Amino acid sequence: MKAMIIQGPNLNMLGIRDPRIYGPVKLETIHENIKKHAEQLKIEVDFFQSNYEGEIVDKIQECLGQYDGIIINPAGYSHTSVAIRDAISAVNLPTIEVHISNIHGREDFRQKSLTASVCAGVIAGFGPIGYHLALQGIVQILGEIQAIKDARKARAESAQTTQQS
Repeated sequence: MKAMIIQGPNLNMLGIRDPRIYGPVKLETIHENIKKHAEQLKIEVDFFQSNYEGEIVDKIQECLGQYDGIIINPAGYSHTSVAIRDAISAVNLPTIEVHISNIHGREDFRQKSLTASVCAGVIAGFGPIGYHLALQGIVQILGEIQAIKDARKARAESAQTTQQS
């Protein structure tokens, strides 16, 4: 299993930008901790961060055929980007949206996520641990998808065996 972790604008400023909302931990440290948790879950992860909407759209599209799932923190683009929403929808990969802060307890404009409706789930307000929860969610979703594929394959093989008898 392989997942891409996509980080949106200003997340490269974690540890500096408003630590009372986002905490004191830098993005590099968050990524190190995600990687350790991913190893425990036996899932490979790669990381990408950009402040540019088009680069995020490109990275989502590049995930098709390369990754089994996406964990994304679109940050400020959550509230504004139809393009990122459409890219997530187009690749049709299990995607979980993560927010370090509780966007529902913040300014009115931050409480609506355009990207959330095309994601399998949203985790908000747990700080950096939200990424760990998202990893567990992706592993669970991918496991369920594999179980469905295996069951379909077994039914098809059984039907074929029955037809040959």
